[in-house]
Amino acid sequence: MNRPPASSLRVALLLSALCLLAAPARAEVVRVEVTERAPFADGRSFGAVGPYERIRGRLHYAVDPDDPANARIVDLRLAPRRDDGRVAFAGDFLLLKPLDLARGNHRLLYDVNNRGDLIALNIFNFAPWNNDPTGAADAGDGFLMEQGYSLLWSAWNWDVLPGNGRLQIELPVATEGGQPIAGPLAAEIATDAAARILPAVWGNSRGYPPADAAEPAARLTVRPSPEAPRQELPRADWRFLPPQDGAPVRVELEPGFQPGLLYELVYTATEPRVVGLGLAAIRDALSFFRYETADAAGNASPLGADPAAVIAFGVSQSGRVIQHMLLEALHLDENGRPAFDAAFIHAAGGGKGSFNHRLAQTTRHPSHHEDQLYPADFFPFATTAERDPVTGETAGVLDRARSAGAVPYLFYTSTSTEYWTRSASLLHVDAAGARDLALDPRARLYVIAGAQHNNGARPERGIFENCGNPLDHRPVLRALLPALESWTTAGVVPPASVYPRLADGTIGGVSDYRRLFPALPGLRLPIGNLQPPRLDLGPRFAAEGIADVQPARRGAPFVTAVPLPDSDGNDRGGLRLPAVAVPLGSHLGWNLRRPEAGAPDALGRWAGSFLPFAATARDRRGDPRPALTQRYATRADFLARSRAAADALVGQGFLLARDVPVIVAEAGRGYDTVMARGEDRSCRYLADW
Repeated sequence: MNRPPASSLRVALLLSALCLLAAPARAEVVRVEVTERAPFADGRSFGAVGPYERIRGRLHYAVDPDDPANARIVDLRLAPRRDDGRVAFAGDFLLLKPLDLARGNHRLLYDVNNRGDLIALNIFNFAPWNNDPTGAADAGDGFLMEQGYSLLWSAWNWDVLPGNGRLQIELPVATEGGQPIAGPLAAEIATDAAARILPAVWGNSRGYPPADAAEPAARLTVRPSPEAPRQELPRADWRFLPPQDGAPVRVELEPGFQPGLLYELVYTATEPRVVGLGLAAIRDALSFFRYETADAAGNASPLGADPAAVIAFGVSQSGRVIQHMLLEALHLDENGRPAFDAAFIHAAGGGKGSFNHRLAQTTRHPSHHEDQLYPADFFPFATTAERDPVTGETAGVLDRARSAGAVPYLFYTSTSTEYWTRSASLLHVDAAGARDLALDPRARLYVIAGAQHNNGARPERGIFENCGNPLDHRPVLRALLPALESWTTAGVVPPASVYPRLADGTIGGVSDYRRLFPALPGLRLPIGNLQPPRLDLGPRFAAEGIADVQPARRGAPFVTAVPLPDSDGNDRGGLRLPAVAVPLGSHLGWNLRRPEAGAPDALGRWAGSFLPFAATARDRRGDPRPALTQRYATRADFLARSRAAADALVGQGFLLARDVPVIVAEAGRGYDTVMARGEDRSCRYLADW
């Protein structure tokens, strides 16, 4: 369904405003505290929009536990309340906005931070990673500023450790009888190098302290793979280390943790935060900046009445956050207003997350080897309703949003890696792997063939068997952002979805992939991909968000599929950037761990591979793929074909014309480095790409 014309949109907004006059608005951001306000990018002027300013501060929230909009927030009724019955908490925010809002585009782009880290400027502006963007370099090439967007970040996940400018939020602890609640918790521990002391968390997170560090019933087990039997380690061989302020929960094991093995600590944890309030914090921050001009104390919103539309953007974990908010209808505030009009969800696979249950660990997510017993990849997955063939449940991830008449416009983008390690096929192939599923009319899916989860490849293998994947897929994302904005605000229909399908034979099982992949000498192929198990976390989990069974019991797996390769090893389905359409080698979404790192049959969580072609026919040495000199008459011929492929994508709306020279120049560097590689079988040549 297309967005109604602008005149209808104005009528709808007027009716909404009249409704709000009839019932006084409640600003769940009760106070905006601005702690810093300064010019951004050293006062640089961005085209017709002009200079930007940078505003840092703190948002103070208060939510009503009795409001139906908050009914799905687990343990909210057990949080401490103010005298007025509301639950209060506070978190950091950062805003970049045109100094003169009238010269901007009146659009707010909200970047859901990933474990406290800022993503959007790197993706859309090609800027260096920086959680405290201040100077001119932090603006990158200025794309978002030239378009006139205001950019907002706010803290949401309480367990992110401080440091490196990461956004912080304090969420209340759930209590009963005035005392913190205790309950069972499973914490998986894995390492790529031997160590005696390791945190009992994943990522830069805090974890939950043990109720009793000497708990006799606490268990530490080890197993070589997710489905292998557990071997319990003697209680005398391990211990919790004394807590350190601001540090995660840590465990010491004699004789030490070994790489590639899965250690699982099960203990009684305490001080459960009301984790779902992090989703409410996103909702209410956006609702405030979208609809309110001042807080309850009369402090003006830095955006005034400017935003006419809000687009939420998330990558990987933060994309799963958006998907989870939609599942729970937590994108609707206490007035029933949508916090965002559209969402751009990148590299999230089929997942949601551990974002709204007791003792939730927000940084965890299943992969091919690690963390499969955490509730992130759970039914439903698709934007339209489907039936789970095992449980018989019929549902879609947008059901609650659809019932409320509040389905935003959605762009899903994915790389090949998410099909191997993040269950991406479940967005559009049913849970039995048997049939293609339709997308919601307000959703588009664009799969970037041959790309890996992260951008950039290091010039060393590290723990992996193959060299990394140098394909930069960011130009596709920044070409799609204006298309999503135009669809949302002006009804301009975006390009049709492009993704692999069962119907055309471009997606299938790992056995199909192995059969079709070219027989390269010495190359090991994956023997599987992530097939997330259905989890049993106990009788109270579905209704109350309380996990009585820890670790979760494994059930039947969901069936997932992967894009299938052509004779060069490159994926056939999806958008093919020039690097894949006019290849210098095989760009793969997977990479296997080296035996020295342990778990040699396991896939890296986010890593792809690049397998370059031989320079000449003489260099092929049994490689069935034609050499570069057999494919391209000259370097100029290769560059001409690369430019033609890029121009075609510009015409289809998947690249910006401004990025074509950069893409072609990068192709030229790649051609030179692969041609000069010669006998060097290391990954050093990637440093010159």
